[in-house]
Amino acid sequence: MTRGGPAKAKKRKKLDKGGDELPSREDVLAFVASQPGKVGKREIAKHFGIKGGQRIFLKRLLNDLAEEGVLERRQKRLMRPGDLPPVLVVNLVARDADGELLGEPVKWDEEENGKPPKILILPERHKKPGPAGGIGDQALVRLADVDPGLEAKHAARIIKLLERRQTTVLGILRLHSGLAGARLEPVDRKQKELEVDTTDLKGAEDGDLVTVQITRTSRFGLPLARITKRIGSMNSEMAVSEIALHTHAIPHDFPAAVLAEADGAEPAKPGSREDWRNLPLVTIDPPDAKDHDDAVHAAADDAPDNEGGYIVTVAIADVAAYVRPGSALDREAHIRGNSVYFPDRVIPMLPERISNDLCSLREQEDRPAMAVRMIFDQAGKKRSHTFHRILMRSQAKLSYVQAQAAVDGQTDEKTEVLLDGVLKPLWEAYAVLKKGRDDREPLDLDLPERKIKLDGKGMVEAIYVPERLDAHKLIEEFMIQANVAAAETLEKRKTPLLYRIHDASSPEKLEALKDFLATLDIKLAQRGGLRPSVFNGILKKVKGTPNDQLVNEVILRSQAQAEYAPANIGHFGLNLRRYAHFTSPIRRYADLIVHRGLIRALDLGNDGLPEGIESKLEAIGAEVSAAERRAMLAERETIDRLIAIWMKDQVGANFNGRISGVVKSGLFVRLEDTGADGFVPASTIGEDYYHYDETSHSMIGRSTGETYQLGDHVEVRLVEAAPFAGALRFELLSEGRYQKGRPTPKRRPVRSGRSRNASAKAPGRQKKGRRK
Repeated sequence: MTRGGPAKAKKRKKLDKGGDELPSREDVLAFVASQPGKVGKREIAKHFGIKGGQRIFLKRLLNDLAEEGVLERRQKRLMRPGDLPPVLVVNLVARDADGELLGEPVKWDEEENGKPPKILILPERHKKPGPAGGIGDQALVRLADVDPGLEAKHAARIIKLLERRQTTVLGILRLHSGLAGARLEPVDRKQKELEVDTTDLKGAEDGDLVTVQITRTSRFGLPLARITKRIGSMNSEMAVSEIALHTHAIPHDFPAAVLAEADGAEPAKPGSREDWRNLPLVTIDPPDAKDHDDAVHAAADDAPDNEGGYIVTVAIADVAAYVRPGSALDREAHIRGNSVYFPDRVIPMLPERISNDLCSLREQEDRPAMAVRMIFDQAGKKRSHTFHRILMRSQAKLSYVQAQAAVDGQTDEKTEVLLDGVLKPLWEAYAVLKKGRDDREPLDLDLPERKIKLDGKGMVEAIYVPERLDAHKLIEEFMIQANVAAAETLEKRKTPLLYRIHDASSPEKLEALKDFLATLDIKLAQRGGLRPSVFNGILKKVKGTPNDQLVNEVILRSQAQAEYAPANIGHFGLNLRRYAHFTSPIRRYADLIVHRGLIRALDLGNDGLPEGIESKLEAIGAEVSAAERRAMLAERETIDRLIAIWMKDQVGANFNGRISGVVKSGLFVRLEDTGADGFVPASTIGEDYYHYDETSHSMIGRSTGETYQLGDHVEVRLVEAAPFAGALRFELLSEGRYQKGRPTPKRRPVRSGRSRNASAKAPGRQKKGRRK
């Protein structure tokens, strides 16, 4: 028997000289468990009235309980193993079915105590709001009393939001010959080098990208880490996108419970759905699309009072039928917020069983969908719309280029039979909707988007700007109208929703834009309120001129960023009073919220928006907006890193480009043939001291007046490519422009392989005024 077992405890109770009954071990454990604050020997003695010699009994009892492992000391406090301290650090990991945040303790021994408990994060009691945490945050919390009506075992309130301490590090393995150890060079330059345990390298070789888990830290020497995963050579897209996933903490491995729920899902049954399988809906997507979440159809309206009008139908995958509120799938989709798209792979919001199988509107297969039927008059104005929960069957899967070619007279075997009955009516309907779009006058920026083509090894083969087809514009306008219809219906039914909002430019940005346009002799009229049509008028003025791209870039930078919110302020860029995202619930959580709202508002099933969600929508909107920005940044950085890897063998080559950004420290240049972006440090420009002029977005030489402005064409030489950072460094080969009335200084001609500022780099030669 263990020393000090139950029998011994009972015996000691009888040895009490005072005759008072001492507490049993069960009494002590119950008291410790009931105290959220500090509890030690002193507090126990006071509670049970233990005095004098009785303290010896208490000390022995506590030692016995500690030896048995049913009580332990943590920072001078007695606790039962598995109990939570009154104040602890938690990771905010999910939301429950009601949308409340759930946390897990950062310090938790799963082998000893099982899975970490979920802690319900309670809102601030007082009117003054406390720290607002979100999924992915780390917070210091204080345990609180649990309301008997709640299912949660633990509850807490946030004291302070913390920066999550990183224990998993991504980096390049460096194996040093002749040394017993190895080193990790983190991809995040802010992190220090780590020593790597070489007992299990997981097959990694020198120069491979790996993830490691920090196992030991000390005040002296490097932290020790062990390899947890070998990603592979840095010369692959998989490794490059892995850097973005790690850097931005993007979830990419589905928990077992989520996969099990997805694998157990069965095809939705027709039930009370309307049968629309005979309607020839078609999907039109990029040729490499893996999931198809929208299908379209159009037909002339034969109503006598709507001559020249069209009926447009948009059907969207019914994700709500499979992803129920509060389910494991729902919680994971909420955490991810959206799918993330890299050149060679997608990090989906939902497992492939849902996104690529059950919810994908596959050709000639029955699928559940949410559909909106919209009627437009001949001027493109929507007269009415209705929503339906349907069973559909896609008539055909088409690509943008394929559909466009058919309408332009180049049909193939598939499009030949669809041309007259399906494709032509779609294009005719688009011509009608385009009239309404032109009357609405949304912001019409012309900013080509670069795309990357990979070879069989996952490396860059080419960078190109795809042609913008009417097929793209058709689908875009149909989706916009469906989104408007969703917002109108939910608003009319007074059902909570997440709007897609876009605010007008701030006064500060407008003032900066006004000053810039003045340098081009263009006035920014602001009388009567600024509308997108004002910007469009400016864009028309400069179209086809040398300043075309420049003005498009500056106007884009003057705009606010779109986001999700339950409070509607309209969408400035689209010039719409109300707008919501309805058309992509496979890849956007905000769209799933809208689908559930429609189901609830129109009584289309029992899987609609849950009651009480209203108070959570503001936080959900902020979280999915942040996830969207995170995805955009990760996607852009991955493209930049791939291009840097692709161009590292072209160091020393010359390129034509355009200045795409001007900051105090130098110029950003975008190459014309590839769209690759690089930087020219201010210290390497010419032989003058250049100062930054914020108003004109220019760098201007103090002595010569030589000017480099946003949008200028320049010739540059690539001097460095840094794949880790996704950065290219250029040097300027071409001269800038000079102000009128200032004499142009004679310049030394640039020789092959020699920089314009080569003489400035010679020994003993320094630039004037270069101090900061």
